[in-house]
Amino acid sequence: MEKKPLNHFHPGSSVLSFGTAGCNSGCRFCQNFDIAKARSIDKLSVGASPEKIAQVAASRGIDSVAFTYNDPIVFAEYAIDTAQACRALGIHPIAVTAGYMSAEARPDFYAAMDAANIDLKGFTEDFYWKVTGTHLADVLATIDYAVNEARTPEGEHVWVEVTTLLIPGLNDDDAQLHAECTWIGEHLGPDVPLHFSAFHPSYRMMDVPPTPHETLTRARAIALAEGLHYVYAGNVHDREGDTTYCPNPQCHAKLIERDWYRIIADRLSASSGGNGHCPQCGTAIAGRW
Repeated sequence: MEKKPLNHFHPGSSVLSFGTAGCNSGCRFCQNFDIAKARSIDKLSVGASPEKIAQVAASRGIDSVAFTYNDPIVFAEYAIDTAQACRALGIHPIAVTAGYMSAEARPDFYAAMDAANIDLKGFTEDFYWKVTGTHLADVLATIDYAVNEARTPEGEHVWVEVTTLLIPGLNDDDAQLHAECTWIGEHLGPDVPLHFSAFHPSYRMMDVPPTPHETLTRARAIALAEGLHYVYAGNVHDREGDTTYCPNPQCHAKLIERDWYRIIADRLSASSGGNGHCPQCGTAIAGRW
């Protein structure tokens, strides 16, 4: 689950991930460009019905199915049908998405999901348009909707986490980071987990260096100073940045200790004897445990 990344949704559980071909974003740094930029005909060698995907997951004891690699909004009907087939077998449907979709598409899409990780790729319109070919306002509207309005068929809030890939010199300056974290705090609340991930040269941005570890540490410190409770450093070995802490300032106990994707200790999840509350001070920890 941590690879999605979703640190507060059944940590350590297994996920079957799949995608199709194509994307509605034009990110110059695309990490899956061989899939996202492929023509459909190049990727049609394997057929999988929604029911077959759900059955494969169930037969292998997999708890969740994730629509990822390319943005699931481009195969929304297929994703929704697959989500329904998964739910029928007790499997959680998860979206990993850039959040670039119309207001008309959001209700049906997010009603089909139990959880989502949504990319917030930067925090200026200039960055979004020049680097991704999309628009910041549309993504912010999607994230706001997913967190504050979207419900599962059972009436629960869809669980949402946000990821920002930090690209040196483009979206990693203090002003953008402060603005992003302020917006998250004001519009989503401090309990929505935020992941800062390290960029690696790819696709049309091979000339940009990898993200220094210090940038992730700085971004995480800014987000915590802005009052966000759960902030993570991704794509690096960073035990402190990977670990879930109690947000109670008088406690700050280590609750789920991680090293990259590996869970070292889990004191929250029901599967580990936890009840979603800090065992030290009793504070409720946002998530699905």
